[in-house]
Amino acid sequence: MGSLNGLFDMSRSALMADQAALNATANNVANQNTVGYTKQVASFTAGDVVTLTGAGNSTVQLSSGPQATTTAVRDRVLEQRIQQQTQAQSSSSAESDLLTQIQNVFSVSGSTASTGSTQIGTALNTLFSSLTTLAGNPTSTATQQGVLSAASVLASTLNSAATQLQAVGSSVNSAVDSSVTAVNALTTTIAGLNKQISEVSPRGDAGVLEDQRQLAITQLSQYVGLDQIRTENNGITLTTQGGAVLVEGGTASALKMTTVGGSAAILDSSGTNITAGVQGGSIGGQIAGQSVDLPAATTALDALAYQVATAVNTQNQAGLTTTGAAGGAIFAVPASAAGCAATISVIPTNPNAVATAAVGEGSSGNGNAAALANVATTVDSSGQTVAGRLGAMLARVGSSASSLQQQTTTQQATLTQLTTQRSSLSSVSLDTEAANLSQYEKSYQAAAQLLTVLDRLMATAMNIGVQTTVT
Repeated sequence: MGSLNGLFDMSRSALMADQAALNATANNVANQNTVGYTKQVASFTAGDVVTLTGAGNSTVQLSSGPQATTTAVRDRVLEQRIQQQTQAQSSSSAESDLLTQIQNVFSVSGSTASTGSTQIGTALNTLFSSLTTLAGNPTSTATQQGVLSAASVLASTLNSAATQLQAVGSSVNSAVDSSVTAVNALTTTIAGLNKQISEVSPRGDAGVLEDQRQLAITQLSQYVGLDQIRTENNGITLTTQGGAVLVEGGTASALKMTTVGGSAAILDSSGTNITAGVQGGSIGGQIAGQSVDLPAATTALDALAYQVATAVNTQNQAGLTTTGAAGGAIFAVPASAAGCAATISVIPTNPNAVATAAVGEGSSGNGNAAALANVATTVDSSGQTVAGRLGAMLARVGSSASSLQQQTTTQQATLTQLTTQRSSLSSVSLDTEAANLSQYEKSYQAAAQLLTVLDRLMATAMNIGVQTTVT
């Protein structure tokens, strides 16, 4: 009877183990298309073996039956690599998008650009072309008016470019604000999952709950660079790369976006400015673009505007107008280059304000008009001509944008490769699940058949071989 009872226990354990394996298979099939789901596999182990000693010191060994444990097939190192690569790819992509916007402001379509094909280049060429024309006909009022009109167009073009760059900065602020809102929602979700996991499975894989947490962490990595630390009770602590805590156990620390000097700044839950430590993710890329690429473009544009304006003003003030008066400033500009592109404007409305004659030449002379036209090719104190400065600015913008686009493409390829590796390891294969289903069903049927046979043997043993209604 003891042996029969042992066999009953073994068959019951087999049924339970096979049922657990069938449940895992059913769960895999049901979640085949669930984003972030990690397939589960059943592992069978032998149960405890008991030795029974009978008459004549005969022994019988009985097993308590197989045991089945279900585990998720995950590679934590691979998942962390995907998380880190997501941060890098999102950062370069966000910064690349900002540089593309700067390219559009300057009408740059590649790593190299012809200065004459841009709006600023066209406006500059028109101004100096009108001055060359004036040198050939210095007393023509219409030609003098053409110079002022060309100067006004250049000033308006520079104003427009400066305004557009400011708009790019404002769009970054809006994007960062939206991203911070998304970050706070995700950190709250992760903290909640941390709490659930610590309660449900503090010492082992929590299955679907861990899938949901890892998916939320990967989504969070799209917005901000993270450092991840595993803690007791199967928890995770998340910090920014600068060390500011985002999630600790079941508690999330909210970030806040503000502006400092018109640029986006990130504050932690205590109000401390942690912008310098926020790297990676779209927020890191946007802040990098706003703090490096955008100021560089703005500074270059201001320097160009200041060079042209001050050179033209200086030369015009050195000549005489057709009325014999000394020439004045053509452009109104600030005392330094900072902010020049946004504020530059044309001062005179009377075309006679253009000083065409050189001193001692007479009012009908053209010496100063020719000198004004030569400003285009005059080298300034930094060793650059107007065209050279414009070309350098456009080349720098185009080269930076092209480099980041290439970097983004490379990082996306690496991320795709890592994601494919994870998919091959952790995603559900219906073919594999079909084979497992067939195997586990047959194993279940075999265990059930053994139980049926044991039931008949038990009935026979209880009735000492006599056929009765006892079953």
